[in-house]
Amino acid sequence: MSNKKPFTKDIILLDDIEHVVSNIVEQLRQDILHRFKRYGAVVGISGGIDSSVCFALAAKAFGAEKVLGVMLPEKDSSPDSEMLARELAAKFGVKAIKEEITDALSGFGCYERRDEAVKRVFREYDPITWKMKIGIRQSGLFNNLPPIFNLTVIDKDGNAKDKILPVNEYLQIVAASNFKQRTRMSMLYYHAEALHYAVVGTPNKHEQEQGFFVKYGDGAGDVMPIGNLYKTQVYQLAEYMGVPKGIIERTPTTDTYSAEQTQEEFFYQLPFSLMDQFWYGFENGYAAGEVASAMGETTERVEALFRNFERKRKTTEYLRMPPIRDYYQD
Repeated sequence: MSNKKPFTKDIILLDDIEHVVSNIVEQLRQDILHRFKRYGAVVGISGGIDSSVCFALAAKAFGAEKVLGVMLPEKDSSPDSEMLARELAAKFGVKAIKEEITDALSGFGCYERRDEAVKRVFREYDPITWKMKIGIRQSGLFNNLPPIFNLTVIDKDGNAKDKILPVNEYLQIVAASNFKQRTRMSMLYYHAEALHYAVVGTPNKHEQEQGFFVKYGDGAGDVMPIGNLYKTQVYQLAEYMGVPKGIIERTPTTDTYSAEQTQEEFFYQLPFSLMDQFWYGFENGYAAGEVASAMGETTERVEALFRNFERKRKTTEYLRMPPIRDYYQD
């Protein structure tokens, strides 16, 4: 007989947040101070909910004097990101520094390579005065179709155009944009090594398991304290730990492209509040019909959504794999 609880909309919620925080804080101390023999923690802070909760956990684990927050803006970053990151650092009394990475990205050809691909789709695109973003079309979420990406450009007068993004241009735009996350991680490791600290990675469960991260970029780190937490649970910790309201109320964003874009639009296709519930049902083996009944959906649509989840997990497995080294054994 199964001991599995009946599926409900609230099944995702943490019952004892204080206990969860205490366990994470103790594990951070054990891993960073004792296992890694490091003095403290470096956290990249962007004004987003995930990095803010990791920052708060690190401050609680090591004390404000043993944590460094690093803001890593570039020319496409929202000004709100730095403003909220500074508010966060002030709230917890932790030192925060700013490392502007635009010049480093220019040196890599990040913007030039990206804009070259955009211009192949929209010849009229002007990277100086126009903005751009890519996103997933919503039509394939509840069926068996693979995701279709579209490119949107917005001219200086605010007029938007979009087209389905050809695969070669998609790959080039993503590859160029990934310089941003990898450059940020390089800077975090510079400061961590200079201080003999560890880098705290900030991905949550969905980012890890669905592949919404850059390999060796924002998917890197020495510890990942919220890697097993759903976004809903991350918000619970944020409220409990006193993360500033402006961060909690901010719409989750990629903050990667020059045009504003939500994580839902770019990758998830669902708001996190629904994504968490459906994913919990999927990964814990609940029948699609039981989940559908609790969520007010049809069984057919939930079955299609579960297949979508499985495809996404399989196609991003490469991102979670460590380097393969067993090519020769003596």
